Amino acid sequence: MNKVILMGRLTRDPEIRYTQTTNTAQCTFGIAVDRVGKQADGTTKADFFNCVAWRQLGEFINKYFRKGNRILLVGSVQIRDYIDRDGKKVYVTEIIVDNAEFCESKSQSENTGSYANAAAPADFGGTPETTGGDAGYFPLDKDEFMPF
Repeated sequence: MNKVILMGRLTRDPEIRYTQTTNTAQCTFGIAVDRVGKQADGTTKADFFNCVAWRQLGEFINKYFRKGNRILLVGSVQIRDYIDRDGKKVYVTEIIVDNAEFCESKSQSENTGSYANAAAPADFGGTPETTGGDAGYFPLDKDEFMPF
């Protein structure tokens, strides 16, 4: 099973592009996820992930999230490769986002200058066909509690 659940802060504003052939939205962004525990000097370490969200979910993230906002996402890890201009094979590891949710209230995020005119959070999980995910999609009940 390939399932990832991450909560962190956006490291940059989301960028949205649309595919040329099907005009499908693709939103890319990065998040920093703090590691558990502190180092001897009292600081914490973080891991950084590149994320991709497709279609309506990508448009939602692009509209309501900005650098510094906390986000909870569910998705899967995908590794792809390509040949760069120098002829070298490059590997890219990304999180393909299937669902995303707010992790702070509208008033908390307004202090950081984002979520302007944001509506209440909604379930943008969709289906694998609408989110760009693949097999193994298991939507959560709206009343189901996730302890992490």
